[in-house]
Amino acid sequence: MNPLTQSWTGAAKLITCTFGAVTNGLTSSMPSGSDRNVDMLIGGQAVIEGVMMRSLTGYSVAVRQPDGGVAIKKDQLVSVTKKYPFLRFPVLRGSVVLIQSLILGMRALNYSASVATAGEEGEPEMSNWAVAGSMLVALLLGIGVFILAPLGLTNLIRHYLAPQMGNFAYNVIDGVIRAVFFFVYILSISFMDEIRRVFQYHGAEHKTVYTFEANEELTVENARGKSTLHPRCGTSFLMFVMAISIAVFSLVPSTAPFAIKFGARVVLIPLIAGLAYEVIRFSARHLDNGACRMLIQPGLWLQRITTNEPDDKQLEIAIIALKEALLYDAVEPEQAAVA
Repeated sequence: MNPLTQSWTGAAKLITCTFGAVTNGLTSSMPSGSDRNVDMLIGGQAVIEGVMMRSLTGYSVAVRQPDGGVAIKKDQLVSVTKKYPFLRFPVLRGSVVLIQSLILGMRALNYSASVATAGEEGEPEMSNWAVAGSMLVALLLGIGVFILAPLGLTNLIRHYLAPQMGNFAYNVIDGVIRAVFFFVYILSISFMDEIRRVFQYHGAEHKTVYTFEANEELTVENARGKSTLHPRCGTSFLMFVMAISIAVFSLVPSTAPFAIKFGARVVLIPLIAGLAYEVIRFSARHLDNGACRMLIQPGLWLQRITTNEPDDKQLEIAIIALKEALLYDAVEPEQAAVA
């Protein structure tokens, strides 16, 4: 593989897994005062040659080693909202969850990369500086491709084609361009063999979570027939982010200087993420409602790209990760959680 191709593939894997890292906590919490055995929601993310699963108080990363073995890293989770209860307020809690999820997700990604590429003697994990550098690259690419470029194109459209464009129309066009960029990017990288494997592990994660939610024993046989599409997936969350951003960004006058509009799009990301968090959690708990089913449908369509059918070995990895994460919570197998 030539250096250019290797760099592109590496960047694609980083950004793809970072999407999962940002949103892995959306499906891992429990309403205050609820029954741990009934209302606990399990979440996770696909990593390089593996899966990270998180329960209420713990997480586990299971990664397939080059020799066929399974490496596991697990630990307890400490929520900052327990120390600072005010962070549990609606909308604000979504931003907090996402920050914590990003930190944990990048650690899981770092661990999986070191295991999947290690030789017989093993290799040390990436340094903290390397992890920070990877996060910075992903952040800059995300801002450049999904915020700066759409905003610049929208400015050009208004300047040359529609100088009288209103504020709402301006932000609708900006939002549509951003969604198109995101869709084209995801579609283009889905043809890469290495990304396809990440998407297979993504599918394995969903099948395993469905098995848990169905109160079934966590086995490959039970997970094999489940769907790869899940309503609480981070992919669906990103779709909500794009839709909500149109309304939120409309609060900023389209006639404002470019730097102001760009800065607002960065600064308002926590607010948009918090709102999207509340929407996806509410809709996932009320799937019997037709309106909620309609809300999650675009995300399910997109998951047909971001999830692939896993093989049994990949399902095995996801099941191991979930079983290890559940050891941190007193959940009886016959009373597994349902969303």
